[in-house]
Amino acid sequence: MSSGFLALLAFAPILLSGILLVGFRMSAKVAMPIVFIVTSAIAMGVWGMSINRIIASSLQGLILTAGLLWIIFGAIMLLNTLKYSGAISTIRAGFSDISPDRRIQVILIAWLFGSFIEGASGFGTPAAVAAPLMVAVGFPAMAAVVFGLMIQSTPVSFGAVGTPMLVGVQGGLDRAALTSALAEKGLEWDALFRLIVSEVAIIHGICGTLMPLFLVMVMTRFFGRNRSWTEGLSILPFALFSAFAFTIPYMIAGIALGPEFPSMLGGLIGLAIVTLAAKKGFLVPKDIWDFAPASEWPTTWVSNLEKSMESLTEKKISRFMAWLPYVLLALLLVLSRTVKPFGDALKSVNLKFTDLLGEQGIGGDFQVLYLPGGLLLVVCIITYFLHRMRRADFMHAVRDSGGTLLGAGFVLIFTIPMVRVMINSGVNANGLLSMPISMAHGVSDLMGQVYPLLAPSVGALGAFLAGSNTVSNLMLSQFQFETAGLLSVSGALMVAIQSVGAAAGNMIAIHNVVAASATVGLLGREGLTLRITILPTIYYVALAGILGMIGLHVLGMTDPLLGYVSTPSLPK
Repeated sequence: MSSGFLALLAFAPILLSGILLVGFRMSAKVAMPIVFIVTSAIAMGVWGMSINRIIASSLQGLILTAGLLWIIFGAIMLLNTLKYSGAISTIRAGFSDISPDRRIQVILIAWLFGSFIEGASGFGTPAAVAAPLMVAVGFPAMAAVVFGLMIQSTPVSFGAVGTPMLVGVQGGLDRAALTSALAEKGLEWDALFRLIVSEVAIIHGICGTLMPLFLVMVMTRFFGRNRSWTEGLSILPFALFSAFAFTIPYMIAGIALGPEFPSMLGGLIGLAIVTLAAKKGFLVPKDIWDFAPASEWPTTWVSNLEKSMESLTEKKISRFMAWLPYVLLALLLVLSRTVKPFGDALKSVNLKFTDLLGEQGIGGDFQVLYLPGGLLLVVCIITYFLHRMRRADFMHAVRDSGGTLLGAGFVLIFTIPMVRVMINSGVNANGLLSMPISMAHGVSDLMGQVYPLLAPSVGALGAFLAGSNTVSNLMLSQFQFETAGLLSVSGALMVAIQSVGAAAGNMIAIHNVVAASATVGLLGREGLTLRITILPTIYYVALAGILGMIGLHVLGMTDPLLGYVSTPSLPK
């Protein structure tokens, strides 16, 4: 069987997911179980993978899914807790008092607050919080959706306290094989993973520098009276200042602390710095920009139903108390990752599984307290007492979060096991390489050394189809790493630009566009939104690809496993 045909068969599950989700417009709840069955059939019928190994791989995927759902539940639970305590209402009111200039407001609410919410919660919550917030302070609903989607780029790789890296990249790579290869060089897995995290932070930091300016220019071009790109340039100094206020602490956190912190700390620090600067008038243009009167807005800009994160309680929360839970979360996360005794105590509560169903090397663990989900729930409980919530309100938050979890969970219990079946297919009766490695051979033969230029677009395609940076990384990280090995370039950098591209793909992911539109009652106009958000997506993946090419072929960036492939040649 030719390498090209094997590569096509290996790619078939990803292609099928695209056909079902986009071509037939199936919901992910229907499409992903079908894709899982087809993947298992290909693994068993073509690769000769045993049923026992397929089941063991699926169980491994379910363990990973449990960890991911634990984080999702904690992240959404904290947001809902703050909604029912009245804290979100207080946070919203605070933004209205800073500046009447819509250019300043979009940078503060979308870029900085949205990035912070992405870091703390992820999974589409920036649009769910920031978009209604912008509508509440006077933005057209269509503009609010576009801006809520545009910031689902730079912060997304470290969203939900690092989930796309912790679960997506680590779960998407063949960690057992790579750990063994690193051990031969006297290194541990963390050395490679931290390198990937650092490179993701640096590439995003560079790409994200122009995003605040793009936000304003898109606003003046598509939603301004004069429909002008250049009208937004007047805020260039303030926009660049706002970008650096986020990206500098973001990059430092990614390099020094790890994947849990960049977006959350970058957003929190940037928000504090830029809010103070705006109040003092630092670099703020002398003119004030605003939309045309609402009576002049096209009907396509206006929502049928204006929703917002309204407080569901009469109680008022001070601004200090409203923000305190997020500060406590950041503090607990930093302590757990930097103070060894505290981190070790959290890690001691661990459900560990090895050699599932007797399949060597297939296992996983579930660190109940050390995973961000555990710490998020601790902060929720503390908030219950700090904000003196009613028990009924707290239980409402639990129920709302559980409903969100069920929606996400059903898709993930098929998606992640499907990925693990693909990764573990290298042990088979037919002597074939695993499915991701077979794909890598096909791509390396076809594209050669120019492939890194397109690697971010592949990641974006994965996010577009799956609606998730995490799932894109799960599906494609091993493929990207193996392709790098065959091209004799850095696998760490290739996975990094995969993750950056997957983050950019969130701006056009159908799932995200629909979810963002629903928050402001704008369903049915997703096509109009996509025509705008495709522009920053193209910028992002193109620049990430160029930076990848420069890093690999000009700077000669390397990693501990440069040139590593699981098996150097493909059987004929």
